[in-house]
Amino acid sequence: MQTGFARAAIAALLALASPAAASTLITGAAVYDGTGAPSRKVSVRIEGDRILAIGALKPRKGETVIAAKGLALAPGFIDAHSHHDSGDYKDRSMPTLLAQGVTTIVVGQDGGSHGPFAELAAKYAARPAAMNVAAYTGHGWLRDSAMGADYKRTSTPAELAKMQALLAADLKAGSLGLSSGLEYDPGIYSDHAELVDLARTAAAGGGRYISHMRSEDVAFDAALDELLDIGEKAKLPVQISHLKLGIADRWGQAKAVLAKLDAARARGIDVTADVYPYEYWHSTLTVMFPKRDFTDLAAARFALTHLSTPEGMLLDYYAAEPAFEGQTIGQIAAARKEEPAVTYLWLINRALDWEKAHPDAGGGESVIGTAMAPADVAAFLAWKHSVVCSDGMIGSRHPRGAGAMAKILRQYVREQHVLTLPEAIHKMTGQTAEQLGIAGRGVIRAGYKADLVLFDPATITDHAKVGDSAALATGVSRVIVNGKLVYADGKPTGTWPGRFLKRGQP
Repeated sequence: MQTGFARAAIAALLALASPAAASTLITGAAVYDGTGAPSRKVSVRIEGDRILAIGALKPRKGETVIAAKGLALAPGFIDAHSHHDSGDYKDRSMPTLLAQGVTTIVVGQDGGSHGPFAELAAKYAARPAAMNVAAYTGHGWLRDSAMGADYKRTSTPAELAKMQALLAADLKAGSLGLSSGLEYDPGIYSDHAELVDLARTAAAGGGRYISHMRSEDVAFDAALDELLDIGEKAKLPVQISHLKLGIADRWGQAKAVLAKLDAARARGIDVTADVYPYEYWHSTLTVMFPKRDFTDLAAARFALTHLSTPEGMLLDYYAAEPAFEGQTIGQIAAARKEEPAVTYLWLINRALDWEKAHPDAGGGESVIGTAMAPADVAAFLAWKHSVVCSDGMIGSRHPRGAGAMAKILRQYVREQHVLTLPEAIHKMTGQTAEQLGIAGRGVIRAGYKADLVLFDPATITDHAKVGDSAALATGVSRVIVNGKLVYADGKPTGTWPGRFLKRGQP
């Protein structure tokens, strides 16, 4: 009869005799480590879900070898502001993201999350996708939970306390922090004090605050002042969601905005931003009516003159009349033989009627609006403290969900030289991980998780466009998530090693 000591000794001997864990060696790559440093000609060894070693490495016996043949090897790209969870990961392989080299998406944006963090994490662990997910807690979800349908007002102390308790629990479970969408219901009805108090709860739990501000156009300055004040009073990092100047009257003023942000940083406010590389946004028809008066013809005319144009407002989704999808307000107005502003209001009110009749449908319309100047987008992307996002989703007519990361590398690195390749990779990897509190990822470093993308900087190209928004990017050779090959030879491998990440944990 074996003693416990004898059994332990035998087990140890068997472990020593067993073969080493499977490993993979990537050779011949130009390695961009995600720190912004120039590339190095080194090999990278992966074992299990981690990077084991970097340097002049020789293949082990029986080891899988990937010969990069001069391609670039970078940390997997992190989409700093994503809505790719909107389909509940129906297609777990998510090819539109993998084709761009994305290995982590950050969701719970614009105030919208879908339940307690712990429940979302458990659900994802039971059925993971090909990539990792990190998440914020949405201010809108907190308001819904505390206030229900009676949200068109400021919260009571009891309601605020309930929101704070829910937020604190999420932070303890691993949420990145608090997100708000202050141009949307229900966040638009919150007052500044509510946001400061919730931000203080986020700060106490080690989180951060990210906001789709109250205005990206007419009241931009006041909205930015509010964000900075929250950061100063709550003493936590604050991030501007999809930084833009969405009003023609302000085009060309990006440098002045960045000077204001730099001044705020100089006085101790840790303010950053994420930016997507397009001149058009994707939102709701109602977003350009901050007073929520959908009978205001003057406001509609202003929106279609200063904030976009009738031809620049294309319906992406319109449940009340699906035939309108893919048409502009200008086209619909011409068919109705009326002023575009009148059509705009009619479309909003018809959609609202549909939403009242279908309260569980989750919204009845969305629109793509052209509103930004290319030079401003480039300036915001080049800012030292901005990172890259898509703000995209699967199934949208906006191409950003399938093209943002590849477009950065094609247009802003290869064609326009707005960013160097090391800078762009840093903004999509190490800088994003550091700013958002994602630990152990975003850098090619021994001990870090093996999230990697192998691509050709000379050919990587986005192909998605309005009308063909799901077209896959090209130029990515291999994508590895948590040590597993998830994309090769232009298609997903059908493996789903993604994890729901907790703040500060790899």
